[in-house]
Amino acid sequence: MAHVRLAVLSAAAAATLALTACGGSSEAADEPAAASTVVEVAHAQGTTEVPVDPETVFTFDLGALDTLDALGVEVAGVPQGTLPAQLSDYEGGDITNIGSMKEPDFEAIAAAAPDLIIISGRVADSYDELSEIAPTIDLSVDAADPIASFTEHTESLGRIFRAEDAVAERLAALDTKISETKEAAASAGNGLILLTSAGEVTAYGAGSRFGLIHDVLGVAPAADVKAEGTHGEAVSFEYVAEINPAHLFVIDRDAAVGEAGAAGSAVLDNELVNGTDAAKNDAITYLDSASWYLIGYGLNNLDAMVSAVNEAVTA
Repeated sequence: MAHVRLAVLSAAAAATLALTACGGSSEAADEPAAASTVVEVAHAQGTTEVPVDPETVFTFDLGALDTLDALGVEVAGVPQGTLPAQLSDYEGGDITNIGSMKEPDFEAIAAAAPDLIIISGRVADSYDELSEIAPTIDLSVDAADPIASFTEHTESLGRIFRAEDAVAERLAALDTKISETKEAAASAGNGLILLTSAGEVTAYGAGSRFGLIHDVLGVAPAADVKAEGTHGEAVSFEYVAEINPAHLFVIDRDAAVGEAGAAGSAVLDNELVNGTDAAKNDAITYLDSASWYLIGYGLNNLDAMVSAVNEAVTA
């Protein structure tokens, strides 16, 4: 009986094919299924339907801008006035000025009628207002699990702009570099992250906005640094001397935002800091301030951030 059923099914299939060849198929069968025109994107403030390949894209998040730049996606609007050198191609010209890093220009944005708006922490409170203008996604990176968060956001951008393969390739290469850096850091000694601003010094530790160095790349924290939100712990030079880290990672906020002030290297050039193991062993790394303070998690930029730490722990 099994052979009979198989013969009947085969005959039915052959008949269906014959009808199709004679023009008996439906219109849907004659044409390939239409590609989806929208994609659902989960983000920090919910889920939003976003058009695939949006034509006019605005972003307040410089990490997302860096990723879109790496993927060759055109961006039509960004905040002006504080763009770092790495993203200077988006300054002026035909680029719409959509406000500042913290204050959207709602009128300018509405007038330009964007198809997609990307935001993150600095303008997260404006999500509802911006969502009334255009589909808006909040790509704030979760400091508690930054790489998983960044990966999810980057894969979402890959789906939006049909760049899944390019994203997968870049993320795989980045994962390899992270693993290599973590392996080297295991035997490189501990480290302390410092931010200098207006002559003052703030320390950052695991779980902080710069916690990538400890949490992901495996540099052992030299101290249990207290932090509140995105803010670190104000510390003294005496504190740095007492902790005596094997490595110092320094970010100059004044340089990042274009404010006048003593360079980070000048702020730390004193007897107390110079007496640390980090100073004695030439293990003070002055990180690219704009890269770490302004841009953060983008495909090109994160690669550069990991490379900087890799060089420090393998020197």
